[in-house]
Amino acid sequence: MDPIVSQLCSSLCQIVGDKHVLVGEAIDPEYTRDESLTVAPVVPRAVVRPANTAEVAKLLAFANAQRLAVVARGAGTGLSGACTPVAEGIVLSLERMNRILEIDEENQVAVCEPFVRLTELYAAAEAKGLMYAIVPGENSATIGGNVNTNAGGMQAVKYGVTRHHVLGLEVVLADGQVLRTGGKIVKVSSGYDLTQLIVGSEGTLAVVTQVIVKLVPRLPHRKTVLAPFKTLAEVTHAIPKLVATGIGPLMLEYIDVLTMASILQRSKMDLGIDPKLREQAMAYLLLVTEGRDEAGTERDAAELGEKCLELGAMDVFMLPSQAGRQLIEAREQSFWAGKAAGAGDVIDVVVPRASIANYVERAGLIAAEHQALVVGCGHAGDGNVHLAVFHGDAAVRGKVTKALLTAGVELGGAVSGEHGIGRAKKRYYAALEDPAKLVLQRRIKQAFDPNGILNPSAIFD
Repeated sequence: MDPIVSQLCSSLCQIVGDKHVLVGEAIDPEYTRDESLTVAPVVPRAVVRPANTAEVAKLLAFANAQRLAVVARGAGTGLSGACTPVAEGIVLSLERMNRILEIDEENQVAVCEPFVRLTELYAAAEAKGLMYAIVPGENSATIGGNVNTNAGGMQAVKYGVTRHHVLGLEVVLADGQVLRTGGKIVKVSSGYDLTQLIVGSEGTLAVVTQVIVKLVPRLPHRKTVLAPFKTLAEVTHAIPKLVATGIGPLMLEYIDVLTMASILQRSKMDLGIDPKLREQAMAYLLLVTEGRDEAGTERDAAELGEKCLELGAMDVFMLPSQAGRQLIEAREQSFWAGKAAGAGDVIDVVVPRASIANYVERAGLIAAEHQALVVGCGHAGDGNVHLAVFHGDAAVRGKVTKALLTAGVELGGAVSGEHGIGRAKKRYYAALEDPAKLVLQRRIKQAFDPNGILNPSAIFD
């Protein structure tokens, strides 16, 4: 073993024990990457698996003294390369910090360690008649990862994104100091909101070791509506008008025809739609309502369906419960369908909801200009558009991606709506973001992490 690695390994083992320091061939390839399509894997000097906040604090204090880069890692389900290691640094895997500490029914909150998987939190909340409302589409993801990326998902049109549900945090700063922010309180106006500053910071400001999230009552009834349209333009123009009905759908998604075909083939679903209608449909709207009683929930779904017909839908299908769940699950797997089909990049630009039609039109022109294939779907209710970019030349794909992100920013949007910047999009972020804002963000990073050890290659160099 290299003498430097040997000495490092010895110091780390004193903190977490021999079994929880991995070096060399003991480092599983999973630790070297996330699910980004454009960021290459990197093998770190070591992977360290602390069991509690005290061990995290000791590790960071040691790393800070040694000027050793630290990349915190959850389940590795991210799409932006944010948890890709630094070659000369260590990976801080939080996999042993995986307990739900409390489901507080009276305050309607959950207190979790960072590696609690969403499936576990959903089940624990449901057992108490409650729900954690953030459903980002990958249920094996962890609550800590959601906090670090400010994850969204299909229910964001009604419930918002992760930051709307995080009430408090326990974090460890770069020098090993443990800090608590917020708490089991739903509002606070006492100084700077450090909780919300850390949410979405992608592990660059602190390591999250505990999370307090808001839970909501679980409504028992859901209805799913599927509306095919002849053109994608009709779908995107319909979105603001559907939101304006005041019904407040739980989900409002658009899916273009190629993405729909891909996810149906992957999931082996048959929705029973007439083949002639399927041949004519170029896009679909997927709407879900929820409520306390079945009649009211079905009434809301029917009203949204009627509105779809007024806005140009070819037909409206009220899907049976099982078919609705299957289609939603299939939609959640759209990234994997795109990856399996050979997508070279996936973006998650967000624009004002009323600008989706304009943005999708511009995306089509960009694809045609570069002779690329750009397809996708989106959380239409909150303006978050997910596009997969197909082209055999990586340089051309890069130009397409930059043009797509530029178009979104020019319409008043942002480079990422929920995946984060990470390493995959930081060059685009640097080119498109307000320089004054970047300077301020760097100053915030410096205040939290003076030696720059926390995820130093994420968001910006």
